[in-house]
Amino acid sequence: MEKLTFSTTINAPKEKVWEVLWNDSTYRKWTSVFSEGSCVETDWKEGSKILFLDGKGQGMVSIIETSRPNEFMSFKHLGEVKDGVEDTESEAVKKWAGAMENYILNEVNGATEVSVEVDISDDFKEYFLKTFPKAIEQVKVLSENQQ
Repeated sequence: MEKLTFSTTINAPKEKVWEVLWNDSTYRKWTSVFSEGSCVETDWKEGSKILFLDGKGQGMVSIIETSRPNEFMSFKHLGEVKDGVEDTESEAVKKWAGAMENYILNEVNGATEVSVEVDISDDFKEYFLKTFPKAIEQVKVLSENQQ
């Protein structure tokens, strides 16, 4: 597993960026670059299960490892969801289970610096190198342009 980091500076307060990242309607917009129809099922509480889904019953099952509102969100990926069924036991899943995805927000001169750290396997490295910058750009656009 390799850790990739993506970052940008957004001309909006941390609270606004946090809202764009985790509010249902804006979450669907910025994650649509990964898969059209992306959504999430969770209560957003630390320690809670979270399902990252593509709208067709496929995706990932994870837990919210850490949640410090407006500062830090950390997900620990446990397995995948196929046709609505969670898999945390197969050999394919065990190769990457435990991968982390962290969102760090820091205020810098009235703007918000957003860094995303993602543990990634070689199988998905190229995809995320192309796609994650587009997703972060969408977070920036939504944060800077929404009232």
